[in-house]
Amino acid sequence: MDNSPARGTRDLLPATVAVRDHVLAQITEVYHRFGYQRIETPALENIERLTGGQGGENEKLIYRVLRRGLDETVAADTTLGELVDLGLRYDLTVPLTRFYGNNQATLPQPFRSFQVGPVWRAERPQKGRYRQFYQCDIDMLGEESVLAEVELIEATTEALAAVGLDGTTVRVSDRRFLSALAEGIGLPESEWTGLFITLDKLDKVGWDGVRAELAGRGLEVDRIDQLQASITGLQGIDPAKLADQLTASVPGLSEEVVADLSATADALRSLAETRQLTWEFDPTLVRGMGYYTGQIFEIVHPGSSGSVAGGGRYDKLIGRSLGRDVPACGFSIGFERIVDLLEGKARGESVAVLYEAEVPLARVTGTARELRADGRSVSPIRRRGKFGAQLGRLEEWGFTSFVHLKAEAGAIEERKLGDR
Repeated sequence: MDNSPARGTRDLLPATVAVRDHVLAQITEVYHRFGYQRIETPALENIERLTGGQGGENEKLIYRVLRRGLDETVAADTTLGELVDLGLRYDLTVPLTRFYGNNQATLPQPFRSFQVGPVWRAERPQKGRYRQFYQCDIDMLGEESVLAEVELIEATTEALAAVGLDGTTVRVSDRRFLSALAEGIGLPESEWTGLFITLDKLDKVGWDGVRAELAGRGLEVDRIDQLQASITGLQGIDPAKLADQLTASVPGLSEEVVADLSATADALRSLAETRQLTWEFDPTLVRGMGYYTGQIFEIVHPGSSGSVAGGGRYDKLIGRSLGRDVPACGFSIGFERIVDLLEGKARGESVAVLYEAEVPLARVTGTARELRADGRSVSPIRRRGKFGAQLGRLEEWGFTSFVHLKAEAGAIEERKLGDR
């Protein structure tokens, strides 16, 4: 029988899990300091919620779960709805909206939520893209001001810095700005989503590709020229001049949107004076989910082909099931991409106590106990085979240092495995 994991999934060896645990511990510590409280939601959700138009293209990738009690065969004209009642969650945001609706009476306001866990998407398996992967989200529910956006960006950039991911850039935009662009070129609202999807490809296909696709959608050349001029006029602008440039480039943009983006810009400029933070206004930033209603943001890193974190405001999403709108904003860290970028760099300390056969077990366990006193992971392991080869295996297994206990008592010397 084939022992390989299912396509698009993978086994994680101890050394890899050690890196993941270390990264998650650093992120968790930062988010707790910002007041985010960890919650857990089920892997399964009702299929009606998962297919309610909240997840954009991800709804095409849902793993559906058959109803219990079905016969081995079904009639030829049976519909999918008759066979399926549940699905595996494809993100953590949709479950959060249900969680809030179910538990709102007992939650503080605003509610700072922290979630981490596996999600599932029926992706085409390829390098760096899995069908089961982890997400790590923080969300602020019930806060209507840009305090939510600014705090989410600050907390997430601090978390990435804590795990050792340097050289990141925060990209900021606003769905309301994009809507004003579309309205400004006379595009009917029914065609806005298609425009946004095309703009999202700009960094991959360039303006030639975007113009060709927009023309293929039936957009006139003069409208495409107007759109390109508005966007290129805002690329690389000085954040201090953001408000004036937005008003000049998009005359139909509301004062509220300009004020919100200006407030975020001011806060990020102030934050950049206290610690390293690189950010920019990116007029081409779209974000794929259909539920965003306001500011959107991503964090990019030169070592990753995609963003390492992303999110935005989704004030209408909770109201779809609750019956009243709740201000909401969230930021999701691309946990798998970050772990891949930090592979071999981020790891908690793990000590191997190598002991010869003649060493009394009481001495072995006593030594391990002393080494564990400072919170490190310590494992006694019997000395076998060639010494250098065994040290090599220890390093492969994720150990960072070792001590060698011999039959004769003496001072204990701890040595780093990379220094041998």
